[in-house]
Amino acid sequence: MSQQNKPYQPIGVFDSGFGGLTVLKEIIKTLPQYDFVYLGDNARAPYGSRSYETVYQYTLECVKKLFDQGCELVILACNTASAKALRSIQQIDLPKIDPNKRVLGVIRPTTEVIGQMTKSKHVGILGTAGTVSSGSYIVEIEKFFPELTVYQQACPQLVPLIENNEAETEGAEFFIEKYVSDLIKQAPDIDAVVLGCTHYPLIQKQIQKHLPPNVHLLSQGPIIAESLKKYLALHPEMEQRCSKNAQLQFYTTDTTEAFDRAGTKFFGSPIHSKHMHI
Repeated sequence: MSQQNKPYQPIGVFDSGFGGLTVLKEIIKTLPQYDFVYLGDNARAPYGSRSYETVYQYTLECVKKLFDQGCELVILACNTASAKALRSIQQIDLPKIDPNKRVLGVIRPTTEVIGQMTKSKHVGILGTAGTVSSGSYIVEIEKFFPELTVYQQACPQLVPLIENNEAETEGAEFFIEKYVSDLIKQAPDIDAVVLGCTHYPLIQKQIQKHLPPNVHLLSQGPIIAESLKKYLALHPEMEQRCSKNAQLQFYTTDTTEAFDRAGTKFFGSPIHSKHMHI
């Protein structure tokens, strides 16, 4: 069947808000030929401090909406959703909805490579309170690199600062320095740190500035893009179902004007969204 006659089956990319746009940007660089649909649940964001059950219910609703858009494969480009909802959706819901559809997260691909970035075997995670409290990074890193010791630091002020255009203020600088310092105090020989929130690439340079010069700082976008490329190569049955017209659509559960204005900063180029009611 020619690509023109194939059904529209984009790859879905979901986030509670804007952060997943930093991941989508990198995925498109790596896989520009595919169709993508992005959904930001901005009306109910942030997810970071919400309960497991709430994050699971919200994420499942959004995944179902992306399935309704024709998506066979959905990426949870959100660390909190990956930590609190992914496993339940994969194990409980997908077999009932459609066992041929797939939902993937951002934590596992990151933990698969972290061991290659450290010599001291001590690594750090900067993330939201929800991601840190879930312990998901610790659990996943243990599977791949049991010899590593993982230290975590919750950074509850960073997402609000970034989303309110306060990322370059003195207040933001104070909190960035505090969180980085609190992480390094846990183990001064940490030499690899994961940006465990998809918002944090917007302040990556500021975070790097406060880290010791030998510390390798990992941003998830390029890692997720490469991981998705490998996944599609290893799963030709899924790869063939994804349509390839280089089309891109954006949806938000909140106002499109606010989403387009703020989202452009995360995505790196202008975006034009549609409203999706959930």
